[in-house]
Amino acid sequence: MTTTVLSAEAIAKSFLQAGRRIPVLEDVSLVVHAGEVVALTGPSGTGKSTFLHIAGLLERPDAGRIAIAGVDMTGASERERTRTRRHRIGFVYQFHHLLPEFTAVENAAMPLRVAGRPRQEAWENARQLLARLGLAERLDHRPAALSGGEQQRVAIARALVHHPKLVLADEPTGNLDEHTADEVMDLFLTVARERQAAVLLATHNMELAARADRILRLHEGRLETVA
Repeated sequence: MTTTVLSAEAIAKSFLQAGRRIPVLEDVSLVVHAGEVVALTGPSGTGKSTFLHIAGLLERPDAGRIAIAGVDMTGASERERTRTRRHRIGFVYQFHHLLPEFTAVENAAMPLRVAGRPRQEAWENARQLLARLGLAERLDHRPAALSGGEQQRVAIARALVHHPKLVLADEPTGNLDEHTADEVMDLFLTVARERQAAVLLATHNMELAARADRILRLHEGRLETVA
């Protein structure tokens, strides 16, 4: 039996620009299950990042309903939304956003520490995951001493370390060369699937999207099935 992790129903979102209301998302509905990878494609400006922000409880839709792991978050307070992000959602962005003063293991362990887990437990979980991602020899290096691919692997470890139900990835390899991007994406998807996380991946790269279980496209504010 499949477990629904992300459920979005009839999501609508618009922005005010130069005195005009510009619609970005119109009646977008999507369900993503545990262990499933769904690619969200479309050119820049079609609303991919906006939808990820709504799915990640960083923005509220103008209309529609969002549920995470069966819990309706539509009318949830900011405190409840923050708690859900902290415990149930992981984020990976095009740019790693690592804290420069912290080591790889300190950066990767951050979600566990923020959630109140003991330091030793957080560090050990981060070490194990970084080793799984090929960084066993780089644990004590700060971001400036890591390559771009290594920095992004630390960012992936940070997104997965707390075993989130949902992982949202926005062009996660867009800042890497092709060879490194392939390597990083292989590791990311392997670990995410092993942990039965639901992954929603926004990308304009169709080769990357082809690694997903389903490919959807945002076109004129609506979702279309590609494959």
